[in-house]
Amino acid sequence: MNELLQLATDPGAWAALVTLVTMEIVLGIDNLVFISILSNRLPPEHRQRVRRIGISLALIMRLALLSTIAFIVGLTAPVFNLGIVGPLGSHGEPAFETAFSWRDLILIAGGLFLIWKATKEIHHTVDPKHESHDVLDKTGAVISNVGAAIFQIILLDLVFSIDSILTAVGMTDHLPIMVIAVIAAVTVMLLAADPLGNFINANPTVVMLALGFLLMIGTVLIAEGFGVHVPKGYIYTAMAFSAGVEGLNMLSRRAADRKHKKE
Repeated sequence: MNELLQLATDPGAWAALVTLVTMEIVLGIDNLVFISILSNRLPPEHRQRVRRIGISLALIMRLALLSTIAFIVGLTAPVFNLGIVGPLGSHGEPAFETAFSWRDLILIAGGLFLIWKATKEIHHTVDPKHESHDVLDKTGAVISNVGAAIFQIILLDLVFSIDSILTAVGMTDHLPIMVIAVIAAVTVMLLAADPLGNFINANPTVVMLALGFLLMIGTVLIAEGFGVHVPKGYIYTAMAFSAGVEGLNMLSRRAADRKHKKE
């Protein structure tokens, strides 16, 4: 209790909290985009439930991982080394390395899964003729699809949760600040899930853009697994720029539709 009171009166703790909440929300965007795309493949009556289950699992995983911080930090210790090192950069750090920790292996596996899933969804979007939609009317098929969606969400929740908690551990030593930041970020995810999912579902071109984001995120996860540091600012700037261009395209299409209706 005394620790909480000291933190509440410490300006540095408040600054760390605001910074960490912002970082956790930004990191949660990746998780939320994946959940939204995956849930939109389900029948409408199941989408909201699957989104909430996915985000609730993300919160549970993050809080569970926070309770085992020593174990999580230990995931960064190398478990094997192939002995291959890239050329040194301007700061004396290798461009890449092959000393893999459990965190690296999890990031690589998660990146490969994201690339596979995004590629599969892009193929379905571009060439949907081979998929029969009648099976969605069968109860067994719906249950199977919901179960498969939740299973895939759990896999990616684990990857994003480990990345999120390691980021929190690197920014502050105070567990209460980490817990508050995680809960705040997941609450924002929960509030944004349905509007984002409905927006993506109502705008087909946004689906392709979001899938492109997932491909990029998967590639970055693999790169980080190999020790290649990609500044997050570059990634989110590219995403924001692409989203801005798509927003202009949407406004252009709406203006053209209004003009066409008037004529």
